[in-house]
Amino acid sequence: MATSKTNGTKKIHSTSDVSTSATSNRCMNMQRMQNVLLIWLDHNIDDDNADCNNTIKQLKRVVNNLNTFTDDNQCIEFIQTINNNKVCMIVSGSLGQHIVPHVHDMSQVDTIFIFCNNQEWHKQWAKEWPKIKGIFTDITSICEALKQAAHQCEQNVISISFVASNKKLDQLDPSFMYTQILKEILLTINFEDKHMRQFITYCREVLDDDENEIKNVDHLQRTYKNNIPIWWYTWDAFLYRMLNCALRSMDADIIVRMGFFINHLYRDIQRLHSEQFDDHQLSETFTVFRGQGLSKEDFTEMTKTKGGLLSFNNFLSTSKNRNVSLKFARQTATNPDLVGVLFVMSINPTDSTTPFASVTDVSYFHTEDEVLFSMHTVFRIGDIQLIDGNNHLYQVNLTLTSENDQDLRTLNNQIRQETFPDEEGWYRLGLLLIKMGQFTKAQEIYQILLNQTTNEDDKANIYHQLGRIRYFQGEYKEALLSYEKALAIRQQLLPSNHPDLGMSYNSISMVYYKIADYPKALVSQEKALTSQQQSLPSNHSDLGMSYINIGSVYYSMGDYPKSLSYYEKALATNQQSLPSNHPHLALS
Repeated sequence: MATSKTNGTKKIHSTSDVSTSATSNRCMNMQRMQNVLLIWLDHNIDDDNADCNNTIKQLKRVVNNLNTFTDDNQCIEFIQTINNNKVCMIVSGSLGQHIVPHVHDMSQVDTIFIFCNNQEWHKQWAKEWPKIKGIFTDITSICEALKQAAHQCEQNVISISFVASNKKLDQLDPSFMYTQILKEILLTINFEDKHMRQFITYCREVLDDDENEIKNVDHLQRTYKNNIPIWWYTWDAFLYRMLNCALRSMDADIIVRMGFFINHLYRDIQRLHSEQFDDHQLSETFTVFRGQGLSKEDFTEMTKTKGGLLSFNNFLSTSKNRNVSLKFARQTATNPDLVGVLFVMSINPTDSTTPFASVTDVSYFHTEDEVLFSMHTVFRIGDIQLIDGNNHLYQVNLTLTSENDQDLRTLNNQIRQETFPDEEGWYRLGLLLIKMGQFTKAQEIYQILLNQTTNEDDKANIYHQLGRIRYFQGEYKEALLSYEKALAIRQQLLPSNHPDLGMSYNSISMVYYKIADYPKALVSQEKALTSQQQSLPSNHSDLGMSYINIGSVYYSMGDYPKSLSYYEKALATNQQSLPSNHPHLALS
């Protein structure tokens, strides 16, 4: 059976806010908190040993997602299970020569450190393995090197999308579409202090066993309003890493929980941008740089997209200092899994709709010449050139897109049309999450909306969306209950020919069809058809869909003549209302 093109998306009048639920006791896996994962492998690790415990505490101050192993086979098996994180490894000298050949070529492994007593001896064999970044005899030195490696990892895994000039909407990287629309929706929501408090509660649950990070959570709670959002984003703690990890993996649960901060950070950059660039006479084109690594697959795709668009889907840190950025790119180029890239970005402040600002004086580190761009900044890809003849190191020229970029404007308009432009706020966010397949978070949002609203029409729309969520999850009994609640309200509020009634009958019919109760499916679909015939033109495509659905029910019941009759009606209707290449014609 087929669905109406409206998918039951209805405008909702309630402007009440939705809090991210604090009732969930689900403990989030630490791998969702940051992109980097630390492994320490040593036969002599002993949880009851004071020195070991002290070492673990020091390491967790750098990367709180620490996993210790005393068995090399278990360690290898664990690495093989990792899909979305980069691994930094610390390996004892006694195991180094044995374990490194087995893990070095794993794409998950970014950096290896050897922790030993005989530095000179291990340096000899370590030269063969470029991912080994040092031989260390003390934990303090390892922590310093680990801090740099973890920072570089975070930079390298930032989410990037490539859009060729001839790409159609259904061929887009979903991250490109969803980060744009998520940003637009989150900027329309009026967040309150309680959203911050609920995020703090969530962080306490997740970081419960990490003493250092709990102190950071306490600090965030006490002093959030004492510093601007840019300061908090550049703060050397979990907030930046958690947000970047969520945006890279499109973890809708965490993105929604951090929605208040995304909103505040964007507005802060916007405010600074206005202060720094509103004087158009001073707003000359300038250049910023970013050094990082790209996977070989991403680099190949970028070269094929030359002349097209590139989107950084996270908030983007850049520098006005070319040498600093080139150093990052060179360091990355030593990793055999990556290509070092120096992005050279041309920025025209008078011609851009993207907020960006110099944050040198307001960031946590006071990093010299840092320019921070807002989430989902889009550039056009220019020349791609080798640096110093090194086929692992390239300069890529980018130009910040302007409001006059016709390709981007057309693409953005198409994306908005596909993501419920007539809705707003939390209700639209729920619809987007359903489209993304993030059903649990969508259900949480609609349940909160349902508890807050007193408007009966809104209740009907929310029940309908809850029914859709259950239907997509295969929970047909629960879907039917929600659809029937929506229908009961609509029957009281709406005239018999209102399109929403047809939509409810159609949805109920689909559930009955799924559970093979064909007589009830037929009754509901015929009611949908009757309602549509009263409210829609005779050649409307929704009528064609109802004919297809009725034909499908008769086909499943074995009544092939009636099935054929309705399929022919569907074909005749759709030929009048749809273009010749529309997929619904094939269904007919």
